[in-house]
Amino acid sequence: MNGPTDTGDRPLARYRDYLRVLARLHLSTRLRVKVDASDVVQHAILHAHANRGQFRGGTEAEWLAWLRAILANTLAGVVREFETAARDLNRERSLEAELELSSTRLERVLATDQSSPSEGAIRGEELLRLATALGRLPDDQRRVVELHHLKGLTVAEVAAEIGRTRPAVVGLLFRGLKRLRELLAETAESAA
Repeated sequence: MNGPTDTGDRPLARYRDYLRVLARLHLSTRLRVKVDASDVVQHAILHAHANRGQFRGGTEAEWLAWLRAILANTLAGVVREFETAARDLNRERSLEAELELSSTRLERVLATDQSSPSEGAIRGEELLRLATALGRLPDDQRRVVELHHLKGLTVAEVAAEIGRTRPAVVGLLFRGLKRLRELLAETAESAA
């Protein structure tokens, strides 16, 4: 997986959960009523598939950045469609930066510091496993974990966002992280 010609070795379906986590984080509450994150991700994956030959990178990190850029463009299109605002390139660039920041936070949840290409590939695999595990959490737990750990909201901000009390959010975070660790341990055991 080192050359730009081997993108066929990267089945796009593997990245669906990863992109879905990012899409959920960046769809406003108002837009979530109108469009589902899975629909946005499906559109982004179709675009990536159709334009696969345009990928010029070679590493997993470059591939993920390319997919995030496609997702950012797709999300910007959804915002334009439903808010009927004029095209704002600054907002699209800001969305790309926000997606990058969320992806970085997702990587921090893994808390690994790898520097070699093989370790980077392992981190990419772990990132995909984490995204899949997040998708398996109950919705309320997944939402608070994503908002707090991936979007960087405080517990009070999460409580206001989801309409729950702070103690309820703390409980959901505790149970969500505990279950997330269990799911990651299960997938690590099954992979071994």
